[in-house]
Amino acid sequence: MTQIRPATAADVPLILRLVRELAEFEREPDAVEATEPMLEAALFGERPAAEAVIAELGGEAVGFALFFQNFSTWTGKPGIYLEDLYVTPAARGAGVGTALLRHLAGLALDRGCGRFEWSVLDWNEPAIQFYRAMGAVGMDEWRVQRVAGDALARLAGL
Repeated sequence: MTQIRPATAADVPLILRLVRELAEFEREPDAVEATEPMLEAALFGERPAAEAVIAELGGEAVGFALFFQNFSTWTGKPGIYLEDLYVTPAARGAGVGTALLRHLAGLALDRGCGRFEWSVLDWNEPAIQFYRAMGAVGMDEWRVQRVAGDALARLAGL
């Protein structure tokens, strides 16, 4: 049975390893810029920007979810945005992903959230089907926009 627990600062190396595995799976192995100090500050620093939970099977870490609070002006309520969910290949099919999503859905309800949202790559058909089976609805009419790096600096007028 999958156990879900809050991540601790001691889990930062594990989380970074799993983030790198996720990047490899998502065909972007060189895209991870995060370091252990950056993740530790973001998750456990003075002003945490995100939270994480660890999934374990038989006491062994086999996955994680990293998420943060957002807000909907339309619902007037906070929400949870799932940034990353990853289950190691050996643990896939054992209910770990389901356990992670259910845990976060429960947190969303406990915190009075109006929404629980995430993005999925359009080519990841197994994940899309899994999410649909869990009750997720695709927001296909919405397109993610991103400004980063030099473009971010230019936009800021720097």
